[in-house]
Order: sequence, then structure tokens, then C-alpha cells
Amino acid sequence: MVFSSLFFLYVFLPVCLIFYYLCRTINQKNVVLVISSLVFYAWGEPVWVCLLIVSAFVNWLASGFISSLGGEKKKKLVAAAAIIFDLGLLIVFKYSGFIVENINAVTGLGIPVPNIVMPIGISFFTFQAISYVMDCLWGTVEPQKNYFKFLLYLSLFPQLVAGPIVRYSVIDKEISDRKIKAVDISEGAKRVILGIAKKVIIANNLYAVVEQFFGTDITNLSFFGTWYTVILYSLYVYFDFSGYSDIAIGLGRMFGFHFNENFNYPFICKTISEFWQRWHISLSSFFRDYLFYVPIFGKPRKYFNLFLVWFCTGMWHGASWNFIFWGLYFGIFIFIETKIGKKRLKKWNKVWTHIYSKIIIVIGFGIFYFTDLGQLGRFFMNISGISMLTNGNALWDVLTRDSLLNNLFLIIFAIIVSMPVLQKVKYFFYKWGNNKVYAVGQIGGTLICCALLILSSILLVDNTNNPFLYFRF
Repeated sequence: MVFSSLFFLYVFLPVCLIFYYLCRTINQKNVVLVISSLVFYAWGEPVWVCLLIVSAFVNWLASGFISSLGGEKKKKLVAAAAIIFDLGLLIVFKYSGFIVENINAVTGLGIPVPNIVMPIGISFFTFQAISYVMDCLWGTVEPQKNYFKFLLYLSLFPQLVAGPIVRYSVIDKEISDRKIKAVDISEGAKRVILGIAKKVIIANNLYAVVEQFFGTDITNLSFFGTWYTVILYSLYVYFDFSGYSDIAIGLGRMFGFHFNENFNYPFICKTISEFWQRWHISLSSFFRDYLFYVPIFGKPRKYFNLFLVWFCTGMWHGASWNFIFWGLYFGIFIFIETKIGKKRLKKWNKVWTHIYSKIIIVIGFGIFYFTDLGQLGRFFMNISGISMLTNGNALWDVLTRDSLLNNLFLIIFAIIVSMPVLQKVKYFFYKWGNNKVYAVGQIGGTLICCALLILSSILLVDNTNNPFLYFRF
């Protein structure tokens, strides 16, 4: 089941909300949420819901042993066993085929490649479990004594299948004690609608253009055609994933949970380091806190840890070499920026830093797109202009020109929405203005959300296959 479907919006979610708000106690509400979350997950993959339940039990049990055992060594052994179990699930279900394929390629062996269907959201709920175990080990959170409440944390359907990666400490108190106000329902619903609109109105239409150019062999694609398409793909990934995060955060708020933000207008960054402070914040902060600062082989190793983090960041996104290259690609530029230093970077001309960062980011998304390494090589040939010399590719082509003109409004609108322009407009109406201006903002915002919901629903009528990109991770 996906958020951007009519069934979810008009059947599953309303039914879930009705039962939830009819319950009087937190325990009753939690029961509704757990059942709803398991049904949500089992809707497309009924078998793997058992894996989720077992994963929750193992990590809950480990946290109990960590709190009851005496001695740091015993606690570390239990935590290590739980993390090995969690990473083992990822390796088996996500990377086993990739590992066997590469062993066969290097050794020439004919080991049968396992064809295991990857459970949706395994990367997200596994990382949540790891963060919980580590926090219990470090004493930053109190282990949850009630397995049912921990299962609620790990399976909560708003963030279950595509994040954000919610730390246990963020919703620890809200699991047992939360109050839902009218403003939470109102603001949460608006956030959900905006997320749906990002996905259905902007992301889906951008991806249709991307597939027109990148969906086939790009050998003869022009220089500007390649740049045009990869820029649109960068915008597509942002609107698709940030749209999902908006829906997750909005749904969480409607149920009384307050998740941390996962995106903070990443395209306004001036450096690559800043980009990753604004993009997929829950993942970058996870690796920062649980890997980058962890001593390797007994002592801190800054640059080793840096590249290990970016190797793992790439690997987390998929069992393919292009994702590993993508992670290390960003790791190299962050390493360079680290060596230059923040003070020197601040002295650089802002125009040039914006140009530099956007070029690096956009090329990075090209690496992210092409899982076929042959196509990835042709992408680099095209985007660098080398293919114009070696293959006679054009600088510009009519198809790119026509596509740009036909989608100009969509592209301009997407660029505007990706910047904090609407945030400043909202600030004017909700914070800066007087009561009349505030009232106008509230009414106007509600009407706009209603219009976006109607338009999104119309676009979803004939759209049967509407998955979010990060479902595959």
C-alpha cells in the first residue's frame, strides 16, 4: 500500500483515523496503530510482516538484556549480537544477490545467484532498530519494557516503509503519553496534502520527462539534453522523497507524534557538506552519530571513518556499484571541503559556491540514476561534452528544446517550490502580519490545500502504479 493512492487516502486512512479518535485511552490508540501498521505493511507483503515482528522482538529482547546485565563487556556483546542480526537481515535480503554476482565475476565460479524478494522498508526499520540498541547501550534512552510499545515504534506505518529514520528518543514519551490537539490534526492534514501534491503533481510529471530521455539508450543524447534531463531528475528525486517525508511527518502529527524534519531546502546549499546537512537528514545524522564518531580499531580515524560513512551511505541505497560510486563521489568532495576548511569556504564568492555545489549535486544524481555501468559511462561522456568529439553528438537538439518549452511552467514551478519562497509567504501570513492577515492566510491556505487534494485525486484516478522512489531502498 502506498500513500499516493486513492485507496489509502479515502479508505484506509479515514477508517484508521475514525477508530483511533474513538478510542479514549493511549493504550487503545496504540492497539489501533499497531494493527493498522501491520495491515498496512502486510497489504503488499503478507509474508514479510512476520520478519518485522521477529526483528522487533529480537531488538526488544536485546535491550532488556543490556539493561539487566552487569559489566560493559556483556552489554557490548549483547548489543553486537543484535546489530549482527540486524545487518544480517540486510545482507541476506538486500545484498546476497549482489555479493554472489561479484564473486562469480571475480572468480569465474558459477554459484547460483539467490533471487530473494527484498522486504519493503527493511533498510529503514533495520536502521531504527540499530539506533535503538546503540542508544540503550550508551544509556541515552531507557529500554522499553513493553514489547507491544516497541513494536509500535518500529512498525508505525507513517514512517515504516520509506522513512524518515525516527530515533526512539524522538517519540519515546509520546508512545505512552501524547495529546492530540485540533492544530495537530489541521497542520498534519495540510502537510499530508502538500506531500501528496509534491509527489503526484510535480514528481510524477518530472519523471515522465526523465524517462523520455534516460529511459532508453542515451548514446546519441545531446550535451544540453543530458544536462536538462539530469537536472529534472535531481528535482524529481527531491520532490518524490521530500513529498513522502512530508506525508509521514503530517500523518505522525495527526496521530500525536512529532517526527524530526528530513529535508531543509537542500538546493539552497553553498557546499556539498551543507547539502548533506539539509538532504535526507535522518540518514546522514544516523551515520554521523553511529559510525563517523565511533572509534575504529580502538581509536578515532577521521578520514577513514569519513570514507567508510560514504561507502555505507552509497551501499545503503542499493545493491549496485553505481550507488557505491555515488556515495564515494560525495565523500571525496566532502573530504576536499574538510581539508579546505569552513573559514576559507565562507570567503569564497557565493555565486561561484552555488554554481559549484549544484554542478556536483546534479552530476551525482546522474550516478544515482544509472545502475547500468555502460549507460553511466555514456552519461559521463555526454555531460562532459566528450561524446560531441568522439561520437559526433549534437550540442542541442529539437526534442530537448520542445520538451523544455512544453514543460517550462512545471520546471519553473518546481524550482520555486524547492526554494524557501513559500515558507516566507507562510511566515508573512502566519507570523508577521496582524490578525486579519493571519485569518486571510488560514483561509487561503485551507482553500489551496483543498484544491491541491482535488487535483491530486483527479491525477490519481488513472494512475495505478504510483510507488515512491525510496520504497526500493
